[in-house]
Amino acid sequence: MRSKSAWTLWFVASCLLVLALSIGPSPAQAAGPSLNPFGKPTAAKPFPSNDLNPNAATGYLGVTRGTRPYGWIDQTRSEILARNGVVTTSEPQAAQAGLKILQDGGNAVDAAIAAMAMIALQEPNSTGLGAEMFVIYWDAKTKKLYEISANGPSPKNYTAQLMSMNGKNILPNAQGVYGGPGTSGILAAPVPGSVDGWDKLLKRFGTMTFKEVLEPARKSAVEGFPVHEVLAGAMNSSRSSLCNGDPDTAAVFCKGGNLPPLYSIFRNPDLGHAFEVLQKKGVDGFYRGEIAQAIVKKANSLGIVVPGGGPFWTMDDLAKYHARWEEPLTTNYHGYDIYEPPPPSQGWAALEMLNILGECAVPNGFNLGSLGRENAQFTHIEVETKKLAYSDLLRYNADPDFYNVLPDQINAYFNNKDWVRNNLCKKLDINKATPAQVTGNLDGGTIYGASADRWGNMVSFVYSVYTSWGSGVTIPGYGFQLSSRGGMFTFDPKHPNYIEGRKRPFITIIAGFIMKDGQPLMAFGNMGGATQPHAHVQHIVNMIDLGFNVQATSDAARWDHNQTTNSNNGLQLDYYLYDRLHSALEAYGHTNISRSRGLGGGYQGILFERDYSLPQPRLPGSYGHWNDGKHYDNEMPINGVYRAGSELRKDGASVGW
Repeated sequence: MRSKSAWTLWFVASCLLVLALSIGPSPAQAAGPSLNPFGKPTAAKPFPSNDLNPNAATGYLGVTRGTRPYGWIDQTRSEILARNGVVTTSEPQAAQAGLKILQDGGNAVDAAIAAMAMIALQEPNSTGLGAEMFVIYWDAKTKKLYEISANGPSPKNYTAQLMSMNGKNILPNAQGVYGGPGTSGILAAPVPGSVDGWDKLLKRFGTMTFKEVLEPARKSAVEGFPVHEVLAGAMNSSRSSLCNGDPDTAAVFCKGGNLPPLYSIFRNPDLGHAFEVLQKKGVDGFYRGEIAQAIVKKANSLGIVVPGGGPFWTMDDLAKYHARWEEPLTTNYHGYDIYEPPPPSQGWAALEMLNILGECAVPNGFNLGSLGRENAQFTHIEVETKKLAYSDLLRYNADPDFYNVLPDQINAYFNNKDWVRNNLCKKLDINKATPAQVTGNLDGGTIYGASADRWGNMVSFVYSVYTSWGSGVTIPGYGFQLSSRGGMFTFDPKHPNYIEGRKRPFITIIAGFIMKDGQPLMAFGNMGGATQPHAHVQHIVNMIDLGFNVQATSDAARWDHNQTTNSNNGLQLDYYLYDRLHSALEAYGHTNISRSRGLGGGYQGILFERDYSLPQPRLPGSYGHWNDGKHYDNEMPINGVYRAGSELRKDGASVGW
């Protein structure tokens, strides 16, 4: 028989063992295999990798990431280097679809559209056939830069009176602030623009047809693709709207009341059918044929009351739409020519920010290159610059077809270095946070990508349904949502962006391009609503002023600023940047500073490193000769190297050959 003291010792030891197991160094089981081996999800833990993060409740410190043997120790990967072509997008299979097109003889335009079609399937929370698109394209044959704006207008009957009749408050609140249509439902949806943009790009600069470039996405839609963490997370966070809102949305994404779980195979045969219609009937099938009919029927089935009676949407709303070729806007920053799409895109705010940073450095006594990214004053200066540019953006940006003085305003003021130097430098306080003149903030869910081929053609494309899952209105039988971009209109009759029929709303998406001495250098962009102009600027400063490479600028921490209430509210810092800078930024007068995980949208970029010792590649159709008995010399690689980077915050991938 054991003594009383022995029993006591045994009891204490047992308790200590249980305690040790319960508060051990890992959230996983300490004395056996994990309940989620290989990170496989279960109903209890749909995202097992969350367990790798620090856990204050148990004292678990989290898993320490590994480091690289060369270069920047925290860079996630090397740049992708290639000479025959490269594609970079937020979805690996989309990048691979574009690469396959290049390998089959297509050019950068063909590859870009193949990639965009695949993203429409695999990132439906951000984009799709109901989306808007901007492209900036360098054409190696004409040696010119082109821009196409494929952002659709509102339908003809889209008016403030209609909004009022359908339950929207078009009057200002007690503070005199006007609202807008909102970003949910058919009242948020404009005419889709991207498909006509695809068609015009292919017909002018492509070498393939819809039959060829849409086939990878059509096939994947029918056969299915595996659901990764980012998409599973986006679906899970929108469970209520996907499963309990529009029944046609639930039929695609929440079959049987269940969202597709992580690592499951998701199919969208309805979207596959939409691709097949485009392959067989071309762009007319979307804007004048069966898909247009389905869009109009859906829009008019949702009980919208029209002043004077009649349908809300008509076939003319789609049939009369055409994407347009326009001139991109540009400024020179430290010897590099930066290009952005024209309004109603917000790209000119990025140019105004660069003009402020470039022109106000000397009179204000700062140098971003010597300060460095981890210096609090560096971030403070960028944030204050953002407030100045975004105040102008929020005050004036609109459709130039309706507010026709905007292009002249941009040229005379915001993109005029003399005006910036004489008017904005004195407003930039490098030592103290100051209120923004105009407040406001914009949501967004977007994809960005780029492609380049062995002949030197380069495509910078951005493509979006605006807010996550767009308007939430799915077109039955075709498996895609309409955009919510109409939600950006305002009910303020004095604002240039006032709601009107057949008007293009203020649009957040922007595609960037950099030239040097008249030669193409880089296609780049960063998705994320209001984030985009100042994110473009952060990347440009990183690469030009600080010497970051094309991948490092993606991996670096970023900041974001919400201008909704006053200039000092809503400053977000990437997770670890917060620990370094928040106290010092508070000393500058910034308040409401928060730590944010995965901050800053998503970036992709392709840079061309020209080798002047090599001959320029011969363009397709040019004179050539057999160089080995099998291939023409116009199949030679580019005279240099493409360097591509992709986004860690998404599932970004750059692929090349």
